[in-house]
Amino acid sequence: MPGFLLDLDGTLYNGDRPIPYAAEFIGWLRERGYPFLYLTNNSSRTPEQVALHLTATGIEASAHEVLTSAQAAAMYLKDAGLDSGPVMCIGETGLQQALQEMGLELVGEEAEQRGVTVVVQGIDRTFSYEKMFKAVRYIRAGAKYVLTNPDHLLPWNGELSPGAGSISASIERASETAPVIIGKPSPIIMRYATARLGLASEEIWAVGDNINTDIRGGAEAKCRTALVLTGLANESNVEEQIARAGVRPELVCLHLMELAGRIG
Repeated sequence: MPGFLLDLDGTLYNGDRPIPYAAEFIGWLRERGYPFLYLTNNSSRTPEQVALHLTATGIEASAHEVLTSAQAAAMYLKDAGLDSGPVMCIGETGLQQALQEMGLELVGEEAEQRGVTVVVQGIDRTFSYEKMFKAVRYIRAGAKYVLTNPDHLLPWNGELSPGAGSISASIERASETAPVIIGKPSPIIMRYATARLGLASEEIWAVGDNINTDIRGGAEAKCRTALVLTGLANESNVEEQIARAGVRPELVCLHLMELAGRIG
């Protein structure tokens, strides 16, 4: 039985707009009992918020079906033994909640006196010079630097805005330290995702619209890969994007129900 790791923005919806055939595809998966996981690099939302957004676009979803890069980052800190000291969080509600639920101590004024062991950074639309200054100071003093996801740009309602990777570029340059990357195409989030499905990698389809994250991450995790031309990749640019990335998906489909037909 195949399993599916499904990207969100550009694959199931475009910002606030549903993508044609996305809801039908989820219904097709549920009818056949195929296991799947909504897998997102977006660290700003909690799983509950992700599920609500999916529901608002007409797609049935619940929080336990979601894995975010924020959750994966929190799991990584715990598994790597990096949860013993205070953590500086540069991020929004999704990342803050994931770290707190894992029992991590987020930095406060008193924690700053004792030093910070880890700086965890995701998308942060209130990012400032002061935050960058503190992060760089901690990292240069020996704190581990963890990045939820490397996306430089985020698609939203037909536009592109700076992502977590753009913020990271300034911190990495100033601290002279490369971060541990958690989100796609990193094997870290892919390991957590495949473990959640409980299937061998070769039984899992990684599905998305971004060759550099969804498809590369799936290929490097030894999953099967399917690119849908509903987001960053489209009919006019797909061959150029594949050539530039140097990664070719197993299947290229106009939309998700074409994928269903070809798999079925």
